Amino acid sequence: MESELDQQKRAALRRMKTLALSLLILAAVIFGFSFWLQGQYPWLAYVRAASEGAMVGALADWFAVTALFRHPLGLPIPHTAIIPTRKDAIGASLGEFVESNFLSEDVVREKLGTLDVAGRVGSWLAREESANRLATEGAAAIKGIMEVLKDDDVREVIESMVRQYLLAPPWGPPIGRLANQVFSAGHHRNLVDLLVDRAVDWVQSNPATISRIVSDRSPSWIPSFVDDLVGDRIYAEVHKFVLAIQADQDHQVRQALDEYLLKLADDLQHDPAMIQRAEEVKAQLLDSPRVRELAGQTWQTLKRALLEAVDDPNSALRMKFVSVLRDFGHRLSSDEELASKINGWITEVAAYAVRNYRHDIASIITDTVERWDAQEASRKIELQVGRDLQYIRINGTVVGALAGVLIYTVATLAFG
Repeated sequence: MESELDQQKRAALRRMKTLALSLLILAAVIFGFSFWLQGQYPWLAYVRAASEGAMVGALADWFAVTALFRHPLGLPIPHTAIIPTRKDAIGASLGEFVESNFLSEDVVREKLGTLDVAGRVGSWLAREESANRLATEGAAAIKGIMEVLKDDDVREVIESMVRQYLLAPPWGPPIGRLANQVFSAGHHRNLVDLLVDRAVDWVQSNPATISRIVSDRSPSWIPSFVDDLVGDRIYAEVHKFVLAIQADQDHQVRQALDEYLLKLADDLQHDPAMIQRAEEVKAQLLDSPRVRELAGQTWQTLKRALLEAVDDPNSALRMKFVSVLRDFGHRLSSDEELASKINGWITEVAAYAVRNYRHDIASIITDTVERWDAQEASRKIELQVGRDLQYIRINGTVVGALAGVLIYTVATLAFG
């Protein structure tokens, strides 16, 4: 089914054909009357010569135009129906012409050199409506991708990546190196301070708990006042001990803890037994069912978050995306150095594509024309250029009339 534009072109083509044919018929009628009456009115000989030349010119150009698309009158005259019979050769020639004259690296570089692509894109992105439009198109693309992707396939990809990059390498050495950097720099001491502070708070808030522990663990034959005395003494010592740790950053307990942590970090890197223990812990934490469950939960969480964000025009993600686009657009349109770099990259990418793939690009024309049906190709081309070709018929009619009367005039003057 033809589009509305094609229907308009076909109607215009029919009108032009009708006009050209009408001129031919008019010339034939004039020729008939002038030939019939020229004996009575000698001046009609000039009219007859003009109409005769007009008919010859009209018929010749009708033949020439028609021969491009079909056999005139259905007769298999040689070298007619040129487009249907030589469709593939025409397509190949057109592809070669485009490849040689348009897909040239020098042409592409020269053209892109005159265009400030980055600046134009930047000015477009800097407008709020443009950034919002791009965000809307991006949201639609994300939703489309989410609908196409299968949850099981994505879960398998995430699971395989977790196994390859997280579970397959040994944990001990990298954790040990990271821990050694943290412990050597003293970044863990804030956490130690927090734990000591909490211990002091707990001891100060639970004196009865310590006394009860002493009473519960002492023999039943010991008097209760002795338990109270011992409990109070132990509480006092514990309280004094944790306060001393809290107050002294160089306390021996803190030093012992630092030495232990540094030794642990070193063992994780170099002690085979400790490395093996880390691997056992990893296996216990992330066995196959847990990894599969973790991959599924990760994908579902990410998918749900993305869909909620793209559906909400006021979501933080979408607003941030629009803001980033506008900021980038402002930078492109105002930062000449950045725009120059990006224009250079665009030119190099285009030149590389043309240099290496111009034949493949041009072959689209050749392959497309080859796939067309011969008659359909002829109709398509005639629809596009046939209206203009009818002017050849009209001009042929006019030129033929002028040539006819000129030839007759010269012959009359020369031979009487």
